Amino acid sequence: MAAAAARCAPLPASPPAPASPETAKVPASIPTSSAASASPPLRAAVAPSSGRHQLAPPLRCSSSSSESPAPPNLGLLVEVEGVLADVYRFGNRQAFNVAFQSLGLDCANWTEPIYADLVRKAHGDEKRMLVLFFDRIGWPTSLPTSEKGSFMKSVLREKLKALEEFSASDSLPLRPGVEKFIDDALSEGVPVAILAAYGRNGEKISRSIVKKLGPERTSKIKIVGKNEVEGSFYGQLVLGKGVTSSLDEQLIKEAQKAASAEKQRIAEEVASILKLSVDITTSESSEKVIAALRAGSEYVGCDVQNCILVAGSQSGVLAAECIGMPCVVVRCSFTARAEFPSAKAVMDGFGGTDLTVSKLLSKKWS
Repeated sequence: MAAAAARCAPLPASPPAPASPETAKVPASIPTSSAASASPPLRAAVAPSSGRHQLAPPLRCSSSSSESPAPPNLGLLVEVEGVLADVYRFGNRQAFNVAFQSLGLDCANWTEPIYADLVRKAHGDEKRMLVLFFDRIGWPTSLPTSEKGSFMKSVLREKLKALEEFSASDSLPLRPGVEKFIDDALSEGVPVAILAAYGRNGEKISRSIVKKLGPERTSKIKIVGKNEVEGSFYGQLVLGKGVTSSLDEQLIKEAQKAASAEKQRIAEEVASILKLSVDITTSESSEKVIAALRAGSEYVGCDVQNCILVAGSQSGVLAAECIGMPCVVVRCSFTARAEFPSAKAVMDGFGGTDLTVSKLLSKKWS
């Protein structure tokens, strides 16, 4: 701030009022009654009953050219999946193939075209992707129809385990330019928070990706996970375990969840007919994302309207819109053809003609 780059010094006291012609003739060394009456003491100018006191001299601020410029009043919140790393392109497909091998499903192997086609048709729903795939090639002959649900849970469990190992290895790279983007923000004095509290694949995978930024960067940024959200002022007030809600409030929340789930089902049916991709978050997941955004704004020390979310998911964009936080989208393979009408800008990467810190500071989104 400007005040941080300035030195404050008291103004000199106001000079005494010029003497009247009569008192000017009296030597200063000879006190006289006429001089005393002409220059009454300061306390006589204020009525005793007013209770006012003489104020200290005002402060005068003088800037110093040797001091660094003040940092901007801006906080930066960054999602992990799709933004720091394209997990969907470089992680999910490989993790599924590892899961198939671990379960002895040699007939199942997802190439990039197969995976992309399943994502498009299932709108990213991994259970539905499995159903579509095995309906096409045939389910394992030893698997009873009643056990399909348990089978899919086993595949998804093995897939998540494989993705956790994959995300911690060097096989999952950061997106090009994201390290310079973080460095530029820090050099400009912009506080940065990485949002690991929510994501399609869980916080453990998000934290593994954040570690790829290196200890020097991670020591200068705030990583906001579940514990950080619960420990924030907002988390303690809204999500605190000591805060109980009434039966009416619980019923309202359950009704909202059911309504949101029904909206999602109808939207997916319509999208299937129109061959579109939609992602309507339920109230529970929306509350989780909003809590993370509010906690992130606390940790960077800025109001929500003075933060900018760099998002890669529809859930982040919708939550930011709900609380009035500006949002910029960086597309990944999963959201390559998605639309984000409420975002300030939609870009394909970092650096050059895409997203840079200078564009954020100047509010030049495109």
